[in-house]
Amino acid sequence: MEQWPRDGVPTQPRAWLVSAGRFKAIDRIRRRARFDAAVPELTERLESRTAEVEVGDDDGVEDDRLRLIFTCCHPALPPDARVALTLREVCGLTTEEIARAFLTAPPTLAQRIVRAKAKIREARIPYEVPSRGDLPERLDTVLRVVYLVFNEGYSASSGASLTRHDLSGEAIRLGRLLLELLPEPETMGLLALMLLHESRRAARTSPTGELVLLDDQDRSSWNRDQIAEGSALVERALLSRRFGPYTLQAAIAAVHARAPSPAATDWAQIVGFYDVLARAEPSPIVELNRAVAVAMRDGPLAGLVLIDAILARGDLGDYHLAHSARAELCRRLGRTAEALASYERALALTRQEPQRRFLERRRDELLG
Repeated sequence: MEQWPRDGVPTQPRAWLVSAGRFKAIDRIRRRARFDAAVPELTERLESRTAEVEVGDDDGVEDDRLRLIFTCCHPALPPDARVALTLREVCGLTTEEIARAFLTAPPTLAQRIVRAKAKIREARIPYEVPSRGDLPERLDTVLRVVYLVFNEGYSASSGASLTRHDLSGEAIRLGRLLLELLPEPETMGLLALMLLHESRRAARTSPTGELVLLDDQDRSSWNRDQIAEGSALVERALLSRRFGPYTLQAAIAAVHARAPSPAATDWAQIVGFYDVLARAEPSPIVELNRAVAVAMRDGPLAGLVLIDAILARGDLGDYHLAHSARAELCRRLGRTAEALASYERALALTRQEPQRRFLERRRDELLG
């Protein structure tokens, strides 16, 4: 407050602050020396530890939150545990929100976090900002953390609003910083995915806060700057031929963004991307999304068969979107009783008010 306005901001502000804080602390300790016999030892420890911080200050991560995320994503922890711990302790998501992202029960997720903390204590894993050379091995976990933060912002797992712009905006900000720091194809893919989805945010709800499906959205209100930036990043990532699941998801979003109308959507291309994605990162969620795309390409019966196969083997039984998708396909096929049962199941699992009201309207339309 005193020196920087007078002399200008130093070249390395964080190092300057650490150094200034160290000298201030040493001065204060020395002034109290006559009252504390342990002062020499404390001073020596303070000098050595802060000197280490100064020497190792060039970690390349200028943003405090991003630095904390890299620090928390320690490779000694199991991947899911480090993601859950980082989302809880650094990103501020609740245990319930994280559990829904993992499609697991909150007590199970809470135990995962407890075990991660216990391992940190037992293995004496130090709280230590990774060096620049250690960042690439942590990138996959960091990307997943940012991805899940964005997902909670793009479609809130519970509450009165469909979206949480604070979270999606923060995830995009972190994505931009990551791209500057580690411009890998999947970093590009993730940022592209977030931008392309965020471009539709304003069109996803009505003025009264009601959910608007993709086919019913006013495409003129989509953010064209975000679409252009996201599409360019997708192309760069695809050209690298080193892309992964985030780039493939972004490519699917780009197909939607390019379509001037719902009828003009290239569903065959979308199914093709889902085929590749299912091989790169198989999961029931990918299968569900592919089933919806197949229904749009080949008709509702083809999609319903795929969704029923997923549910029959015990996957996604507690996932409301699986049941709402099944309800929609049954509705389109005229299978009213099945549609109503699936709407009721989806309603029982939904924790978000706009989605609940949408499902209630769909159900009530069938009831006449």
